Amino acid sequence: MIGRMLDNRYELVEFVGKGGMALVYRAIDHRTGHSVAVKILRPEYNQDAEFSSRFEREATTASKMSHHNIVNLLDVGQDGDIRYLVMEYVKGQTLKEVIRQKGALPPSVAAQIGIRILSALQHAHNNGIIHRDIKPQNVLVHADGHIKVADFGIARVAGANTITTEDSVMGSVHYFSPEQAKNENVTFASDLYSVGVCLYEMMTGQPPFDGETPVAVALQHINAQPRPMSEINPTVPPAMERVVEKAMEKRPEKRYQSALEMAQDLQRALQEPDGTWLGRLPDKPQTNPPVKFSGTATHQKPVHSRKWLWTRIGIVGMSVAVVAMLVLAGVRIYDQIINVVETPYCLDETEADALRLIARAGLKAEISRASDALRPAGTVSLQSPEYGTSMRKNETVLLTISTGPAEQPVPKIAGMTLEEARTELERIGFTLLALPERSLSATPWDTVLAQAPEEGEMLASGGVVQVILSGASVTLPNLVGMTRQEALMQIQQMQLNLTEIKEIPVDDPAQFDRVAAQQYYDDGSYTQYAVGEQVMQQTEVTLAVYVSSQSEAMEEETVEETAEGATP
Repeated sequence: MIGRMLDNRYELVEFVGKGGMALVYRAIDHRTGHSVAVKILRPEYNQDAEFSSRFEREATTASKMSHHNIVNLLDVGQDGDIRYLVMEYVKGQTLKEVIRQKGALPPSVAAQIGIRILSALQHAHNNGIIHRDIKPQNVLVHADGHIKVADFGIARVAGANTITTEDSVMGSVHYFSPEQAKNENVTFASDLYSVGVCLYEMMTGQPPFDGETPVAVALQHINAQPRPMSEINPTVPPAMERVVEKAMEKRPEKRYQSALEMAQDLQRALQEPDGTWLGRLPDKPQTNPPVKFSGTATHQKPVHSRKWLWTRIGIVGMSVAVVAMLVLAGVRIYDQIINVVETPYCLDETEADALRLIARAGLKAEISRASDALRPAGTVSLQSPEYGTSMRKNETVLLTISTGPAEQPVPKIAGMTLEEARTELERIGFTLLALPERSLSATPWDTVLAQAPEEGEMLASGGVVQVILSGASVTLPNLVGMTRQEALMQIQQMQLNLTEIKEIPVDDPAQFDRVAAQQYYDDGSYTQYAVGEQVMQQTEVTLAVYVSSQSEAMEEETVEETAEGATP
């Protein structure tokens, strides 16, 4: 499918992944030039009328949503027998990948991610849409720290009612609500149970239930209680643990009844981590502190009184404070998850491969070189910090590149360009010294013509190899009579070095801006050359060009007038 163009618009350029029902590609939208994600219904379901109609119906449902924490639907189409959805392309990792890489996340960061997931769900629930497949694999962490919930439409088509060995369901069963595990009616509270499971995994590094088969895991959701999070991670505060416990109640009516309510408790748990307030609160949505999502504001009839005015001012102030907290929390997510990486394993890698690994991790490299009899020249012999160390992006990893044994034969570099020769010598710990004298040669400029020591001679690590470079011969052209522009182009094409243009005033307009004379010479030896001689490139040139004598006279007149008008 790579290279396939859908509807003469979406070019599939990279395979991203697959789910139970769809294949996902990164594509280029040739109408906008932007990257998009294209989900293609798997070929085996194309001829199934039920799945095809549900695919279209779910695409219509997804089109009803537009939210900053949702991977939004951009387009729906069919090209031949290929049915596809076009979604936002999110550059980054899934939350599952982040947890696998970093283990348990700081509870404050986990809570902020949870609030953003709940913000997306509140928007969906307001539109009558139940996600049914909330799991870390469906939460995307953008490279700039933004959180996006994915797979609203296709997850429902995947049919979570059956428990099979399909990879997508194997992944989903760890996040099923008890009613999903029992194939009972799914409600908004089912999504909130799954958010609780995600929070549990974020703060402990592992899901609450595991087993050898999907059925074994599903039965634990129905009957078992998870191990307290604080036993696994003592840094989890009591308030956060209580919020997750309530979200994961077995009976839906005992859970949070809205995403907003759960988000409010998470926000309060960040501010009052001891959790004593949870025992005093009724099973109704909290009103302090407020956590507002787009599309959830209520409209009240205004009351024209001073009390009403101060109430409105207070609401606006709290809203501003909430927005500020969300922004700062986004920075925190970026700083503690996206901006923190581990140093890659670079030992024994070639220099080029090590630099690629470090760049891919978002780090910088600083190179030093030292002899090492145990590692081949050009490979990494030491790195600091060592593999697996947590670093912030753009920090520097120090790499020591082996130059091979302390003494080794000089390689053949004659015939290489200057840069090729320098790279080859530095790779094995030698230093290149280019002598100032060049030799006239038919080979290109900066080609190594001779070297000392010669190929095969033994030289200690750090030793110097002297080289003589080609001067690349050219035949000196006659520039007299050319226009100034023609002469300059000829000089540039022949790679000569123009040092000066002298202007000679004349009265004949036919001579204006034409070359009157030329002089070729070697600045080092003061040797002058004649037209037609074979010389090296970069030979210096001086030109004399005719200019109008009237323009010079006008310049002199202007100078005199200026001098006369000047204040003594």
